[in-house]
Amino acid sequence: MVSTGTIEKTVTSSKRQHAPRYRVLLHNDDFNSMEYVVESLVKTVPSLSVPQAVDIMMQAHNAGVGLVIVCELEHAEFYSEMLRSKGLTSTIEPDE
Repeated sequence: MVSTGTIEKTVTSSKRQHAPRYRVLLHNDDFNSMEYVVESLVKTVPSLSVPQAVDIMMQAHNAGVGLVIVCELEHAEFYSEMLRSKGLTSTIEPDE
């Protein structure tokens, strides 16, 4: 005799968890020329156009800090480190 039973299927949520996002910030300094800052931004973050880099540089110049990009932690750390290696002041913070 074969016993029949009920098999319960566990349903798991199919919602994708997004990786936390981080903001890469450029801080104003009195050492680097505006042209050099724009050039460094474009070389460091390939998705930036020259006009976008100019806007970021002007934001940092006028407000003391400019938002470069919002991305995953690994990329944010890389971009910030690359900007620092070019003599610029850059930090990252969680995007809220």
